[in-house]
Amino acid sequence: MTEVTELTALWLPILLSAVLIFVVSSIIHMALPWHKNDYRKVPNEAKVMETLRPFALPPGDYMMPRATSTNEMRTPEFTDKLKKGPVMVFTVLPSGQMAMGASLVQWFVYSLIVSLLAAYVAGRALPAGTDYLQVFRFVGTTAFIGYAVALWQMSIWYRRSWATTFKATVDGLLYALLTAGVFGWLWPH
Repeated sequence: MTEVTELTALWLPILLSAVLIFVVSSIIHMALPWHKNDYRKVPNEAKVMETLRPFALPPGDYMMPRATSTNEMRTPEFTDKLKKGPVMVFTVLPSGQMAMGASLVQWFVYSLIVSLLAAYVAGRALPAGTDYLQVFRFVGTTAFIGYAVALWQMSIWYRRSWATTFKATVDGLLYALLTAGVFGWLWPH
C-alpha cells in the first residue's frame, strides 16, 4: 500500500494557494479587461427595466417561458410562446448597489475547498518526498476540475455563451496551474 500524506501536513499549501487564487482572480476580474464583455447590454435597457419593475420579481433564477409539466410543453399554446419569444434563462439580483463582500468571502471559501480537495486527492496518492512534477500533475488536474470543468455545463444546458465559458476555463487553468505550483513547492519532504 502506498504511503499517504496527511491533510494536516498540507495546511500551508492549502491556505497559500487559496490566498494566491483570491489575489490573482481579483486582478483578472477588477483590473484587466478580460471579462469586460461577458454580458451584453439589453437594447433599450431603461424601457425593459421599467416594464419588468412592476412585477417585483424576487431574487432568483427564472426561465421564460416555463412549462409546469412535460404535458404543457407539448401544447400548441406553449409551442407558440417559444416561437414568439423571447426565450430566456435569467437571474434576478437584489435591487441596489452590488455589495461584493459576501461574494468575495464565498469565493475565498470556494478556493479553500478546491485546494482542500486537491490536497486530499494528491495526499491519498502521493507520499511525502514526491517530486515536484508528480505533485503538480495530481493537484493541477484536480484543481482544474474544481475551477473550470463544472462551468461547461452552463453552456451545454443553459446556453451561456461559449466565449464566456472559454474565458472562465482559461481562468480556471491559470488557477489550477498556480495551485499546483504552490503544492509542488511546499509538498512535505
